[in-house]
Amino acid sequence: MSGLEVLAYPARGAAPRTPVLFVHGAYVGAWCWEEHFLPWFAARGFPAYAVSLRGHGRSAGRENLHRYGLADYAEDVAHAAERLERPAVLVGHSMGALVVQKYLERGGAAAAAVLVCPVPGYGLMPATLALAWMRPMLFMGIQRLAAGMDAPLEVLSEAMFAGEIEPERLARHGRRMQRESRRALLDMAGFGLPQPWLARRPATLVLGAARDALIPPLHAQAAAALSGAEYRLLDDLGHAVMLDRGWERAAEAIAGWIDARGL
Repeated sequence: MSGLEVLAYPARGAAPRTPVLFVHGAYVGAWCWEEHFLPWFAARGFPAYAVSLRGHGRSAGRENLHRYGLADYAEDVAHAAERLERPAVLVGHSMGALVVQKYLERGGAAAAAVLVCPVPGYGLMPATLALAWMRPMLFMGIQRLAAGMDAPLEVLSEAMFAGEIEPERLARHGRRMQRESRRALLDMAGFGLPQPWLARRPATLVLGAARDALIPPLHAQAAAALSGAEYRLLDDLGHAVMLDRGWERAAEAIAGWIDARGL
């Protein structure tokens, strides 16, 4: 698809390492990686990129958002990946983890994959039902966001972060959030999930967040088991690991795992 927003941070240093391509989750865009992760990885020698999937961020297609599903988003990852100098380490967060797996399912090349707080291969339904039962007010606030209405900042804070976050930062992130495709939400519920037995299987790391209200660690660990991946748990982080306080722990876990593979 033309008109995709791809943020690019050139690597610092004489010998650039394996590029890293970040894929965002639902309701956000590539901007979620830019505050911390893109400059952090570039400073450590990784050419760092983040793509806004069609209809998100500054990418084209906002007017047709509800037509797009996970397979369409996988095409966007393919388009962004093909523009890079060599196969990248793909880092997908939440919905983006399914998009990365869809990209691999269609034969896309990757040096490795990191799935962060991933929607598991059996879909969102079990985690959603548990949230509705255990935390009904949070569940209702998220449904408001899914319907295109403003959700209270308290809901955003509880859903995305492990603890207190500065009100101005929370409001700034809230202003940049957007609707998600109804078709993509249906895909995540079970109608368009990746089929892991069809996918290439590069070395894969799954990261769960101990204080994730949306994809609790039990589901992240199940995602690792289903994809045959290594699993690690990040303490004291919420769902939005790239924006939460202590985001460095998530960045260091990813970079250290890449280092261990000589990429």
